[in-house]
Amino acid sequence: MLRLNTHREGWPVGLLFSGQSQTAAVEHAQACATLLAIDEVNAAGGINGVPLVPRQVDIGPQPDDYRLAAEKLCDEQDVRVLFGTHMSNSRKAVLPLMESRQALLFYPTLYEGFEFSQNCIYTGAAPNQNSVQLARHMLREPGSRVFFIGNNYVFAHESNRIMRDLIEQGEGSVVGEDYLPFHAPDADLADVMARVDHLRPDFIYSTVVGSDTIRLHEAFARTRARTEGALITSLATNEADLSQMSADLSEGFLAAAPWFATLKNPESLAFLQGMRARFGPQVPVTSGAEAAYFQVHLFAVAAREAAEATLEAVLDRLGTACFDAPEGRVKLDAVTHHTWLWPRIGRVNSDNGFEVIEEEKNPVKPEPYMVQHSFGDVMTDNA
Repeated sequence: MLRLNTHREGWPVGLLFSGQSQTAAVEHAQACATLLAIDEVNAAGGINGVPLVPRQVDIGPQPDDYRLAAEKLCDEQDVRVLFGTHMSNSRKAVLPLMESRQALLFYPTLYEGFEFSQNCIYTGAAPNQNSVQLARHMLREPGSRVFFIGNNYVFAHESNRIMRDLIEQGEGSVVGEDYLPFHAPDADLADVMARVDHLRPDFIYSTVVGSDTIRLHEAFARTRARTEGALITSLATNEADLSQMSADLSEGFLAAAPWFATLKNPESLAFLQGMRARFGPQVPVTSGAEAAYFQVHLFAVAAREAAEATLEAVLDRLGTACFDAPEGRVKLDAVTHHTWLWPRIGRVNSDNGFEVIEEEKNPVKPEPYMVQHSFGDVMTDNA
């Protein structure tokens, strides 16, 4: 039995977000959202009177840098609950350390699925909570033809594998597939766009992430395919990317996510107000930041209800914890350690913001192994 260490000053929790990575802009927003939630938990009395104390160390751009940071937090600062990482390669680098230290990682980013760790809570979307919905939308185009462009790493390859299965199951076709290194030369992007112009897909499905996303949109804007109406679709592109693009590059772009910054429900508006009041109006708030925010609150709910401050007791209570998140009420699926979420499709409008054009009426059960996915029905919670 592992005791989740508390100290005289409070309960130390770690943040694993890098300001130097490929996805630094998104990770900055996730770190801000984590700190906002910690502030709110502490303002509400902490964990039965014990405040959460955030711990951070500098993290470099490589996956192993996250592991080294997690090791420092666990071994030097007695942290056993950590919030963070963004890209799948950094999560995979950290998980073995979490398991060896019997620490708990809350991971707030969509990912490729097909994973379980007793020491990880997944609060980003699983493939049945975004890939299925986006594929269904693309397949409404008769004879839908899709071209895959991704960065050359695990998320892109696995997400494309899933999307290919879905597109072909729906009688669409994948007409091309290319992977680019991070920070690929402009000539490589030009070569891919020449293939796009030759093949004339209806959609580009992008698994390009971070700073390379802007370069992809810039290159695509110069193609005949764009002029003729082809669109970029993605699971990973978000408000942080839009903030670095003009509407002429992004308008019409489609994304699937549980939350967009344009949602107007009271919880969403309060979250945005809190982020802007705490960190300024220029911080782009993303679905990953929303997950980073609500996962702290889910942890706090479980920790308050746990019989004792142990990993086992907190995990037991996480299985019944709920929270009214900005996207809607969320809860954990105790079997898979993934979260019931609210899938939505957003389209970028002329104001360079996401307009929600489709959404589930109830939260969707996570199926990280895609065992029960269907285009016709999704497993929702009608409660």
